[in-house]
Amino acid sequence: MAHHRHHTRTDLARIAADVMRERGLAPEFPSDVQHQLQAITGPAPVQGKDITDLRHLPWCSIDNDDSRDLDQLSASEVLPGGAVKILVAVADVDALVRKDSAIDRHACQNTTSVYTGARIFPMLPERLSTDLSSLNQDEDRLALVTAMVFNPDASLAGSTVMHACVRNKAQLAYDAIAAWLDGTGELPAAAAAIDGLDAQLRTQDAVAQQLRARRREQGALEFETFQPRAVFDGEEVVDIVEQPHNRARQLIEELMIATNGCNAHFLSSKGGMALRRVVRSPERWQRIVDVARDKGVELPARPDARALEAFLAREHRRDPLRFPDLSLVIVKLMGRGEYVLEKPDGDPIGHFGLAVRDYTHSTAPNRRYPDLITSRLIKAALAHQHPPYSPSELDHLAQHCTQQEDAAQKVERRVRKSEAALVLERRIGEHFDGIVTGADPQSTWVRTFAPPVEGKLVGNPPHLDIGQRVRLTLVVADVEHGFIDFVLATAN
Repeated sequence: MAHHRHHTRTDLARIAADVMRERGLAPEFPSDVQHQLQAITGPAPVQGKDITDLRHLPWCSIDNDDSRDLDQLSASEVLPGGAVKILVAVADVDALVRKDSAIDRHACQNTTSVYTGARIFPMLPERLSTDLSSLNQDEDRLALVTAMVFNPDASLAGSTVMHACVRNKAQLAYDAIAAWLDGTGELPAAAAAIDGLDAQLRTQDAVAQQLRARRREQGALEFETFQPRAVFDGEEVVDIVEQPHNRARQLIEELMIATNGCNAHFLSSKGGMALRRVVRSPERWQRIVDVARDKGVELPARPDARALEAFLAREHRRDPLRFPDLSLVIVKLMGRGEYVLEKPDGDPIGHFGLAVRDYTHSTAPNRRYPDLITSRLIKAALAHQHPPYSPSELDHLAQHCTQQEDAAQKVERRVRKSEAALVLERRIGEHFDGIVTGADPQSTWVRTFAPPVEGKLVGNPPHLDIGQRVRLTLVVADVEHGFIDFVLATAN
């Protein structure tokens, strides 16, 4: 039996690659990708007759601390009368990755970058996604820029889309910017070095919080799902931490949702097709009604995003400890998002969870294939050319992207279980405090607080209610299969 062997980061990377293959995703780039890559000598040239030079604007990126694939930048200016102009630049990946080229074919197979703790499986080769097509600091890059004007109440006055040349002046990270916005940290040096960037960030934060409030009023749902990440020190996994949702993440999220809406509107105004991301109104609404009734809340008989949002907001205030588990139950009942082809004459289905009618993916073409497809559609519309895809091609791609994104999420979830098992494999027999998160006739599921880990309760436990606090003893931590089993601790 090899189960006494201590696992390392290398083992996790191997497990991740195996799980990728099982799910129909390609962990490695084929040789024809390497050939095409060798032929690319540098970033796409930034001059051209239809390219607007916007390098003078104080652009900045805000992303994860460790992100090297920078897909988008933002800049803003306050207009006379209190309106605000916000510009969002998205990397023009298509300038280097043409449709049906070798690199494009690989990207089309996986349709997304897959992020696991031990290894990232990028959709595009890193020489592109973290360099030549990434909006890196102090580099001239081609981009698609959406310029939006918001009224003082954050309603949209209008928007335009253009092909432009941009230059990132400051690469910033979520946690540091959130701390500064909340008044608990200093303005990062990269931002302080750019004149007036602090005021711009405050402006963008203010508009984002207004946009967020507007979406909430229309029934946008507030979720807080449980997504712990492994922390490595070289080959060793040393901890598992929760990723906090903070104001800087909200800032980018709101600007991206607004940009996606404007880009969808741009395509439909040009009579073009679009790939939309939708969550159809939940089929399982009755089960959501039952969940709410268990908590003493009566929801309407028909799907109603506003009523659901009010219920979630109440539960978040009333019971923050169990809110991530409630979120997950509702997310599962809502059904996953899917990509659909939307034709200009069709009825928009909309996105139930975001409470926005026009939701197109367009802001992360380095790591999401639907966004690369959308940027090609936008570029064709800007150049008054026919779209590079036929309706049947887009319809097929929509289904394929839905399927592969679902597979990628399953891979990420499965590898997170192996990461958790790795952290715990030396702690068999120890006690942990936790909470019951799920139960069906066959099994009971629990989540521990420190470290934040999900596992199965074995050993014939008595009936337990979801949300009940429990004291647990760890009995199995199987890294290879991603199993974690607990039994109820016996009172001494």
